[in-house]
This record gives sequence, C-alpha cells and structure tokens, in this order.
Amino acid sequence: MADSKNTSLKIGYARVSKADGSQVVQLQRDALISEGVNEEHIYEDFASGKNDKREGLNACLKALRPRDTLVVWKLDRLGRNLKHLISTVEDLDEKNIGFKVLTGKGANIDTTTPSGKFIFGIFGALAEFERDLIRERTVAGLKASRARGLIGGRKFQLTKAQVRLAEAAMKDPKTIVTELCKELNISRQSLYRYVGPKGELREAALKVLNS
Repeated sequence: MADSKNTSLKIGYARVSKADGSQVVQLQRDALISEGVNEEHIYEDFASGKNDKREGLNACLKALRPRDTLVVWKLDRLGRNLKHLISTVEDLDEKNIGFKVLTGKGANIDTTTPSGKFIFGIFGALAEFERDLIRERTVAGLKASRARGLIGGRKFQLTKAQVRLAEAAMKDPKTIVTELCKELNISRQSLYRYVGPKGELREAALKVLNS
C-alpha cells in the first residue's frame, strides 16, 4: 500500500483466538505501533491459527507492496504451521517485501537485514529437513505394510472366505458382476484386483489367502 511518493510502509498483522480476549490483541497493536506501524495499517483476525479462512491476513497480504515490511508480534501469529509460515515469507521475499518479528523465539528475524534473512533461512532448512523425514517415513511405512501383506498401507478389503466366494462366482458364467460387487460391498475395480473375469486369482487374492 505505497503512497504517491512510492515510500515503503510497515504493515502490521495481529491475531488472537476468540477465547483470548481483547486485551491480548491490544498488546499486539501497541507493540506494532511502537515499531512504527501506523494504526490504519494494522490488520487483525480473531480466529484460530489453524483456520484457513483468515480475512484479515488475506487483506494484509494483498495490501503489501514491494519494499514494504510485514511486522508481527510473534511468529505464531502469522503461520498455521511451519510449512505455511515458510511458504508465506518466501512469497513475500520474492515480491521484495520484508518480514519482521518483534518478540518471542523469532525476535531476531528481520528479512530486511542480512543477519535476519540468514536466521529465517535456517527455518527454511529445518522445514525442508522435516519434509524429507516425513517422506522417508512414509516410504518406509508403505514398504513395511506391503511386507506384512497390506496393499498401499491399507488392510485387505476381502477376507479369505470372500476371496473364495469371488473366485467361485466369477468362474460361473451366469454370475452378474454388479450383484457380486454389491454382495461383497466393493467396487468392480476392487473385485478385479482379486479375481480375473474367469475366476483366476490375482496377486491381491493370493496375499490374502497366504496371510
């Protein structure tokens, strides 16, 4: 929200949950004003940090222009989680918008300075590290699930008795596949994962029978 002289602005964002009360938001407003944020440039939300619908934050981000600085009281006022926080500040950086935290564990973050940008870069590295760990755990979990006779990490949809029923039914040319699927409570696609059109057992069925 730069003026006609194209000067940079400090724009503040404050958030409290509905249970926090008005005194908490006033504390944030006072801190932002002391930092040099004009009262008319402070945006607020009364919502949980996990709430995706934060109209105040959306309006705040739209108001920011290159060379402006977004100022928050604490890191947890801005991001829903670490991933969202990193993503938001990276977007600001790409638009040449600064980000500054006034207090709390992120008080040294000020991306308008080299040292502050470096500190936030550490947060980004930690977020990437966390994503890699989650990815590795997911892959390892899927492998372990398959080794235990599961497919895609889920339990088999059919029991041994149901597999044998499906096998016998599909070998009978009079069987109506739609009715068989209803009886087994599975989709046609799922049925064919276990048994072929002529009743031949497939890998999923063999795993159930051998488990």
